[in-house]
Amino acid sequence: MFATPFLDIPPLDGAEGAVALPGSKSISNRVLLLAALCEGRTRVHDLLDSDDTRVMLEALRQLGCGVARQADGVELTGLGGRAPASPARLFLGNAGTAMRPLAAALAVLGGDYELSGVPRMHERPIGDLVDALRQLGCRIDYLGREGYPPLRIGQPRLQLDAPIPVRGDVSSQFLTALLMALPLVARQDIVVEVAGELISKPYIEITLNLLARFGVSVRRDGWQRFTIPAGSRLRSPGDIHVEADASSASYFIALGAIAANGPRGIAIEGLGRDSIQGDIRFLEAAQAMGASVASGANRIEVRRGRWPLAAIDLDCNHIPDAAMTLAVMALYADGTSRLRNIGSWRVKETDRLAAMAAELRKLGAAVEEGADFLRITPPAQWRAARIHTYDDHRIAMCFSLAAFNPEGMPVRIEDPKCVAKTFPDYFETLFSVVRTTAPHIPVICVDGPTASGKGTLASEVARRLGYHYLDSGALYRITALAATRAGLALDLAHEHGIARMAETLPVRFVDGRVLLGGDDVTDAIRTEEAGMNASRVSALPAVRTALVALQQSFRRLPGLVADGRDMGTVIFPDAALKVYLTASAAQRAERRHKQLNLKGIPTTITALRADLEARDARDSQRTVAPLKPAQDALLLDNSEQSVDESVAQVLRWWDEKQPFRSA
Repeated sequence: MFATPFLDIPPLDGAEGAVALPGSKSISNRVLLLAALCEGRTRVHDLLDSDDTRVMLEALRQLGCGVARQADGVELTGLGGRAPASPARLFLGNAGTAMRPLAAALAVLGGDYELSGVPRMHERPIGDLVDALRQLGCRIDYLGREGYPPLRIGQPRLQLDAPIPVRGDVSSQFLTALLMALPLVARQDIVVEVAGELISKPYIEITLNLLARFGVSVRRDGWQRFTIPAGSRLRSPGDIHVEADASSASYFIALGAIAANGPRGIAIEGLGRDSIQGDIRFLEAAQAMGASVASGANRIEVRRGRWPLAAIDLDCNHIPDAAMTLAVMALYADGTSRLRNIGSWRVKETDRLAAMAAELRKLGAAVEEGADFLRITPPAQWRAARIHTYDDHRIAMCFSLAAFNPEGMPVRIEDPKCVAKTFPDYFETLFSVVRTTAPHIPVICVDGPTASGKGTLASEVARRLGYHYLDSGALYRITALAATRAGLALDLAHEHGIARMAETLPVRFVDGRVLLGGDDVTDAIRTEEAGMNASRVSALPAVRTALVALQQSFRRLPGLVADGRDMGTVIFPDAALKVYLTASAAQRAERRHKQLNLKGIPTTITALRADLEARDARDSQRTVAPLKPAQDALLLDNSEQSVDESVAQVLRWWDEKQPFRSA
């Protein structure tokens, strides 16, 4: 998962391939709560692993539910009529699918509970649910602002004779919470009546479907009256599988409609038209805009059809979350699109109506924001933009699709880790199926002499940007190690044999480790002997040529930071930023001396300085790719700088080259 302050997505050209999506958030947290409240053990397969499910699981553990992690999910031992552990202080993050249903269940069961979350959760209204629960005799107090969490829950005096009214026009989660909690106390028929229009009806369908799986068949009269039968009891279904998330699928359905103009398209595994999730109807909206869609029981395939996409005027009440993706698709339409009946966006993770309007305008779109609608006219000219994500996972994900803009403008997604709420690996999944030309993938080169600190600087810059990292020196060390293990002397007589081996070295850099196939060679290539051997093989022209293509293959989305001695002059001459890092021989010798002392290796600064100066001379006099700064490289002398100061300087240089630095 990208945990960087921002993620720059370069211009993207197309997409094809297959994706496997995480489990549905809406289904996951409903299933977890039902499994915790029912009788028996429930094995939940394909559970979404995200911030929202983690806070729910932790809350259930605190309440006394048995939770055991398994290879493909989790096994829960339900309370089965036992009272939840009390007192308990439950922190629920920004998970509405945990806060609302848990509040209702604990309120009807009674105890001493405090439910809180992040600051944004304390801005999301819960008053209509609390009002409904208070009318049936539950004791709930606000610990802060009236109508909003945090809440304190006490012992109820239930009165279940009269119908329980609940508003349906703010959030369907209020009705869901009541429907999931009331079977716990259904000694008689319990009726819930919806006041006003019920929004997000498909989410209520999910709730009713899952209640039936757990043994409770709720009767309903249209969408206004729901009856929990007397004697209802939650019972474990044993095993239950969580569907892939239809809301998350919307980004890849849109991706196919926008960018999959080849024969393969985008295939989405684990989801089909018979999904119980309402957001599966996003397929209809995508088709209305021109997407070519084929769907089976457990697979969806999407390709670009009509282009540009067709503008739409759509009531989005049935797909409130996925409709955000339509707003970005509208940027690629042939006219003005109108998304209606989306007032519920204002009480989600952020005020999504205001947020979407603001970010769409940054890209150049003309946007009219109403109380419950957006009118979106595509940009006359696209602009590069920093997308502020408001700690909202869906804003981060849907705006990533703006990188396909015809102007070839990059997009900066701020706080990309917010996708962890529902789809922690979203960007990795996206990059696995999109494509672009190599010049569009940004590269930062850090070249310089031995012991100048190239690797430390480059790896930290890569970490800060969320880019891949290439230690080209390690490739030469690995080549020397592999040749030595194969019995090849590091000389001209074996040059071509070593070169053939170098062409196919299975090298990976993973979390600071260097892997050769399945062998961790991190320590083996960091010895002084390995460094000397690397210098020997780097002097062999055929080996250097063989390693060029291998090094260039590390240029992958979203970008690369490469360090070495000829990254900017030979391997990536088109790199967007080239840094030549240096320090005095005396300073480098002193640093190396400290490193070796820590390892218990005896040496002297004088000897180290002589060795470094000799290496500098050899490297600068090579016939192939001699060590020298690229003509357009920026010189950075770090003799008197800390690592953090050097990193900060490179990041400043990098940001100065970005088109959205002042947006």
